[in-house]
Amino acid sequence: MFLMNTSRYRDLNTALREHFGCRVQKITLDAGMTCPNRDGTLGVGGCIYCNVRGSGTGLFQDYSITEQLERGKKRLARRYKAKKFIAYFQSFSNTYGSPQDLEALYLEALAVKDVVGLAIGTRPDCVPDSVLDMLSELNQQTYLWVEYGLQSVHDRTLGLINRGHDVAAFVDAVERSRRRNLHICVHVILGLPEEDKTDMLATARALGKLDIQGVKIHLLYVIEGTALAELYLRGDYRCLSREDYVDIVCEFLSLLPPEMIIHRLTGDPHGEELLAPKWALDKQTNLQAIRERLKSQDLWQGKYYTRH
Repeated sequence: MFLMNTSRYRDLNTALREHFGCRVQKITLDAGMTCPNRDGTLGVGGCIYCNVRGSGTGLFQDYSITEQLERGKKRLARRYKAKKFIAYFQSFSNTYGSPQDLEALYLEALAVKDVVGLAIGTRPDCVPDSVLDMLSELNQQTYLWVEYGLQSVHDRTLGLINRGHDVAAFVDAVERSRRRNLHICVHVILGLPEEDKTDMLATARALGKLDIQGVKIHLLYVIEGTALAELYLRGDYRCLSREDYVDIVCEFLSLLPPEMIIHRLTGDPHGEELLAPKWALDKQTNLQAIRERLKSQDLWQGKYYTRH
């Protein structure tokens, strides 16, 4: 049995408190990984919205995994009164390596006091069975999420954003992961080039039909030094307005299964590299707008969800 919070969706903080009985915070980590879409295996430019930091922290140059976690613990304990922590391997593709090397990184994180779980961000084309088998063993020892970047269920969009894999690769990764009882969080992006509201809501409907336990919703924002920035500066890409984003997020939630855990409703761009939209920096205003829209439209997670 689970509880909806007052915001009308099942958020991660509530789910973690139910599981652990206290405030738990994720600590973002940079393990010095790369990506097959950057190292030449698939391509060298990456996805059109991704810069050289891989949407991550950039901390690897200066700190080990243990040091990153210790610094993060101090900051989050002070800010949120958190007592337990999840090591979030965020930057680039964190299953892109040998099972032995990857396991060593994960075990280093779990050895840090009060780290009670792992969240591993990666791509669906970077999870060979050998890596999934290793993750399955870890899953018997700790709380674990595998976070797959999908972004859209439309192959035409994945081609436009230079994703480097198709939807079939994602479905295959989900099926192989679930056979090992791994919990899956899927990343999606709203506002991708040439997608309209109908396309974005089709992604929600498709996710609702898969065996997925969580979703992370992002706004597409424009970061300096990316191919998307070039499109934006030429006038060939226009960002979603806050009003449109809020509207789509609320309808997106209404189409998802009520038990699915919502890990995020918008992203956290680095202000020094954000070109647009500037409203993306005001996270609390954006979240409050979503909560108010859900209430005013009498929407909630799962209201329009159909399993078949």
